[in-house]
Amino acid sequence: MSMFKSFLADKSGATAIEYGLIASLIGVAIIGAATLLGTSLSNTFNTVSSHL
Repeated sequence: MSMFKSFLADKSGATAIEYGLIASLIGVAIIGAATLLGTSLSNTFNTVSSHL
């Protein structure tokens, strides 16, 4: 029972999970921005190419 109480009181696992969630949200934001920026850049290059 003592080991179970110490397991519930341990906060290091929660901290690791929080850092993992923050890293995954940053990754999703980067992927979304790259996709949006990539589409915009593709359209810009196609416009420049057609004008040349």
